[in-house]
Amino acid sequence: MTLKRATWEAGSVVVLEHDSKILRGNALGDPHVRKLAVWLPPQYNEGATRGRGRRFPVLYDMVGFMGSGLSHIAWRNFTENIPERAARLIHEKAMGPAIIVLPDCFTALGGNQYVNSSAVGDYADYLTQEIVPFVDREFRTLASRDHRGCFGKSSGGYGAIIHGMKYPKTWGAIADHSGDAYFDFVYWHDWPNTLNELSKYRVNPVKPGPIDVTKLEKGADAGIDDGRVKRFLDAVWGKPKLSMAEGHAIMNLCMAATYDPDPKAPNGFRLPFNLETGELIPERWKRWRDNDPVNLVTKYRSHLQSLRGIYIDCGSRDQYHIHYGTRILSKRLHEADIAHRYEEFDDNHSDVDYRMDVSLPFLYKALKPA
Repeated sequence: MTLKRATWEAGSVVVLEHDSKILRGNALGDPHVRKLAVWLPPQYNEGATRGRGRRFPVLYDMVGFMGSGLSHIAWRNFTENIPERAARLIHEKAMGPAIIVLPDCFTALGGNQYVNSSAVGDYADYLTQEIVPFVDREFRTLASRDHRGCFGKSSGGYGAIIHGMKYPKTWGAIADHSGDAYFDFVYWHDWPNTLNELSKYRVNPVKPGPIDVTKLEKGADAGIDDGRVKRFLDAVWGKPKLSMAEGHAIMNLCMAATYDPDPKAPNGFRLPFNLETGELIPERWKRWRDNDPVNLVTKYRSHLQSLRGIYIDCGSRDQYHIHYGTRILSKRLHEADIAHRYEEFDDNHSDVDYRMDVSLPFLYKALKPA
């Protein structure tokens, strides 16, 4: 833990407002005008006059589920927010000065995976086609992929590795902390709990006595909402707080909306499990597996090989079992001859921002100017 007694320069946080054409009219009705936080290192204004001066590498923070970039500039007790951490690392000479961008990608479903989805919004395009050019116009960045990287934890870690795979013209290096991988472990085990939560919102509660399951499950084997998902969402959107079960349920629904969007389906997406029997729907689950990083390494091998740095880590006691997925991901990268650094540490999934003491210097080293 770090006491709040820093004596070094803190840099400065600038909060801008960006009007997104890409997010305008998104299916969830989320705001298209967003706050964008940008941290400038202490060295940013040294010797700068009239917009001229030294240019800096840029790191983009992809915040995890239920979070926003703005939360990473907030004060934290007994530890550091992102600007404080970066300022200390620069002071300690663990890394050089870099600009850090903290976008707001929160949605009504609790977040997103930084990919394009007709049911959630085109957040990959939002970042790569709007936010990156906007930041390069507004600040003295080294405006090329060779000096631009992204990092994140959990959903943000997933976003980082996926962006490294799909958008190598935008990103030169990535850091993936405990990013979702090996969906057969990470998501599958929690869906029974989500089905139980959704069952509270069925039209006709199951009554004691004989049940005709074939009638009960009519339509449920196609991954179509019979109305309970919509009623659940309407209910939780109106609550002052969510229970842990509700939070996990909305997360799984967000993943369904991300990985299996269908504009013709209720709510704009399909479900991967039969709402009544809990049976896997193979066609639907295939859509999820098609988005699993462990299954995408071969497809994006050349893109990954072009990156200047790939960093991955995970706690060896991750309560969502993500360490198995990151191990498989590292294995697949090794088999594809893709250079990367993989580390594990003795901890779980929660409160592991201290691992950025490793990843931020790694990214800076990969992206610093010659």
